[in-house]
Amino acid sequence: MGSADHRQHILMLPFLAQGHLIPFLALARQIHRRSTGFTITIASTHLNVQYLRSALSSDPDPDPNPDSNSLSCSKIHLAELPFCSSDHGLPPNAENTESLSGNALPIFCHASRTLEAPFRRLVRDIMYQEGQPPLCIISDVFFGWAVNVARSLGSVSVTFTTCGAYGTAAYMSFWLNLPHRHTDCEEFTLPGLPDSHRFHPSQLHQLAKAADGTDTWSIFMQSQISLSLLSHGWLCNTVEDIELLGLEVLRKLLKLPVWAIGPLLPPAALRKYSPSSSGLNISRQHAGKKPGICPENCIEWLNLHDPASVIYVSFGSQNIGASQMRELALGLRKWKTFHLGPKATIGFDIKGEFRAEWLPEGFEKRMTESKQGLLVHNWAPNWRFWHTNLRERF
Repeated sequence: MGSADHRQHILMLPFLAQGHLIPFLALARQIHRRSTGFTITIASTHLNVQYLRSALSSDPDPDPNPDSNSLSCSKIHLAELPFCSSDHGLPPNAENTESLSGNALPIFCHASRTLEAPFRRLVRDIMYQEGQPPLCIISDVFFGWAVNVARSLGSVSVTFTTCGAYGTAAYMSFWLNLPHRHTDCEEFTLPGLPDSHRFHPSQLHQLAKAADGTDTWSIFMQSQISLSLLSHGWLCNTVEDIELLGLEVLRKLLKLPVWAIGPLLPPAALRKYSPSSSGLNISRQHAGKKPGICPENCIEWLNLHDPASVIYVSFGSQNIGASQMRELALGLRKWKTFHLGPKATIGFDIKGEFRAEWLPEGFEKRMTESKQGLLVHNWAPNWRFWHTNLRERF
């Protein structure tokens, strides 16, 4: 990344969460696959850079940079931004939402704004070394402050939303308008979305239910989303032909160009499956996580069932209430077969082990013995069976 390298530089800034880091890394890989004329740098905190480094090292064709502060998959670099969670009243080494309880999320999000100063220094360092600002800065919607950094230093600002178009539009409209505070009806609509699309307060996260515009969560969301509206355009992890309505709604809401660039998948998932393919490696490329169950055990169980007979429930890394888990289990018990994963955590015990009391008495034993259900207590090797004809089982 020295002055002799005259490639155009793309700088990326994902939010500090697995569901954001993974698609940002996938986007970096996709840009590199399509053109080697760019130097790409992903900036994040120390522990998240370690995760990204591990994910890059699982690439089929890694090209490590001897510089200890960066790793290059050809021209993909990593840059660390200093962040001390304990300075903000958070547990030590809390650098990712995966390691936090729900009630700590607003504090964590506000603390993440302190990354602006070191990020600005990083951009200035790139300008000093290369004699020009980065070609563009692709930042997360939750890092709206990066738009100001880009504009003030002469770079193009692009906001990347890592979820689908309709969900992004609904999320933005809700936080910018808080419509549930302005109606006495049982249901409410979201400005900018079709009036026929109505929502009930019971569908809201507890932090959203309590939001009134003066709370910590509202202040963060409204400020970062508003700043993101000032970017030159948006990237959305979706497909134009699949989300016609969602993209139409999002473009009207943003009044900005929106490019559908999805689906962002690991390279191995896009190649034709062969028996020698490593499902474990595919999972690690995508999520950087070791599965909580052997992929072959999942495949063996899926092979017991007919096509279109299995319902798949995925929790990601977020948590739900114990009562919700029990209700879900009762509903699944009436289904013929189901697969429960990849990671379920209850309440605020984000790091806790799965406990039997979260399910109806004897539930897991009955499901296991009858082979009606498969419970994965940690991350499931999703890409191993989605990558094969086993996906027909779902």
